[in-house]
Amino acid sequence: MKSLFKGTAVLAITQLGASVAGLFRDRLLASTFPDLAVVDAYIAAFRPSDLLFQVLVMSAIGMILVPLLTREHHRGDKEGIANLLGASMGLGCLVFGTVAVILIFTLPILAPWLVDFRGEQLQLYINFARIALIANLFMVIGNTAGQELVRIERYWVYGVTPIVYSLGTIAGTLFLTPWIGPYGPIAGTATGSLLYAVWRLLAVSWSGIPLRIRLWHAAIADMGWMALPRMVALGTLQIRLLILDTLASSLPTGAITINAYARNVQSVVVGVIGIALAQAIFSPMSQAAVQGNERKFQDYLRRGSFFMLLLTIPSALLLALLPNTIAGIVNLHHVASTFAPVLILYAMSTPVESLSHLFIRAFFAMKNTSLPAIAHVTNAIVAVALSWSLLQKYGLLAIPVGFIAGHAVQLVILWWNLPTIKTPSQFISSSPE
Repeated sequence: MKSLFKGTAVLAITQLGASVAGLFRDRLLASTFPDLAVVDAYIAAFRPSDLLFQVLVMSAIGMILVPLLTREHHRGDKEGIANLLGASMGLGCLVFGTVAVILIFTLPILAPWLVDFRGEQLQLYINFARIALIANLFMVIGNTAGQELVRIERYWVYGVTPIVYSLGTIAGTLFLTPWIGPYGPIAGTATGSLLYAVWRLLAVSWSGIPLRIRLWHAAIADMGWMALPRMVALGTLQIRLLILDTLASSLPTGAITINAYARNVQSVVVGVIGIALAQAIFSPMSQAAVQGNERKFQDYLRRGSFFMLLLTIPSALLLALLPNTIAGIVNLHHVASTFAPVLILYAMSTPVESLSHLFIRAFFAMKNTSLPAIAHVTNAIVAVALSWSLLQKYGLLAIPVGFIAGHAVQLVILWWNLPTIKTPSQFISSSPE
């Protein structure tokens, strides 16, 4: 348990650093482009690329790869770890890169259907989206390497690299904007993603795992089958974000930025507490599942839930009490009357969303991807349907209301179906050979 708290502390500290860097980035963008039109285009431009990244890559490696790498480790097969990691990386780059090239050329046709922008803002959106695809290709490499860092519990490197990513955007905004105008931030983002990938690769290499690129491994087929429900889940969630940005783009200029910034502030608590604790628990929980140790598995789940609620509830209340102050911090004081209620609504979802991160990892530790997929899809359907139905009457507030409802339904589904370990052999026999 001591190592669990140590891992949680490291991830919490680095997540806090990443969140602070992210908030500074948001403040800088809002002050550099105060009419928010460029910021709206910048934020929305990542949705198509993120959709591809989540569906084609993270569905297969996110939380699925760690248990498979753990299995190779228990076999004492370092070469097996290197080959599986290299195959995941190589195939991920090939698949994502191929689809990205197609999207780069078709964006001018697709863009008017994705956002309600016009003129120069639409052209910025198209060009930003193309650069975002390049940035996310580097993220394919970095996130694959990150799964091995989670397995070996190298949480400092795993946690610091997102800070480097945000610093890239900050540097681009400060130093490149005077030279290339609105393209400064996105150029900095691409540079930050490159540094993110390189640092994680070096960390894996320094841990003793050889770096190599492969296009296949025996476990890839099994990963693919396990990833299918995850592809549906992540795809649905990314489509939800894309649709919600489409809805927000029909509102007055700045709506996308206000919604994203409020969500970013709320996600600081989710990241520092919810994701950090869930991520720290994931590796030992996966090991308990591999060993068939039901008592230890449930102990991690209970303790994680207790500490998560203990920390997220007061944090959410604090956010709800300080919306105007926070609006000033992210440089949205001129739209604080709109920002404040949006932030308060997002704050209400913090404990619910945080618990969902833990419960989802419990399912993935047991290699159960189907139930989380159902929960994710239901979340997205509820969020989009409610936001769309309330948009005309309540404007931007409809989006966080839909967000809360979607996550509440997701949590109920996950909680009602929490997994248990029946026998040690049951889990091991279900593992791909």
